Amino acid sequence: MSTRLKKKEEKILEIIKRLATESAKGTPIIVEGKKDVNALRALAIDGKIIEAKTSGKSLLDVISEVENCGTREVILLLDFDRRGKEWTKRIGQYLENTRIKPNVAFWKKLQCIVGREVKDVEGLTSYMETLKRRICNS
Repeated sequence: MSTRLKKKEEKILEIIKRLATESAKGTPIIVEGKKDVNALRALAIDGKIIEAKTSGKSLLDVISEVENCGTREVILLLDFDRRGKEWTKRIGQYLENTRIKPNVAFWKKLQCIVGREVKDVEGLTSYMETLKRRICNS
């Protein structure tokens, strides 16, 4: 068994567990779309998840939805590609202007672990399955 792959899996599972805990406490998570929501649900994250790029939804609509949650913090978990990075930065700036703390810690940690192997949040579930198979086969 590859200890490197096992450690990688453990780190990702720990991040997902902490993400689920924060979400259960009422901290909303912002993702790009419906497939990202489905991926997080498949990873047992049950709290409020806001889609940032749903058809017809503007950036101001997203900010307004976050404000309506009445929370002081929101977790940004957009894709790991160039566009996702841009959206993370833009949404983060808007949130800071409304005095809501954008939490990008989970996004940064996941990005560091998965690197270029996963480009979006929706790819996390299949990546975890692949990782488990690789661990079993090694």
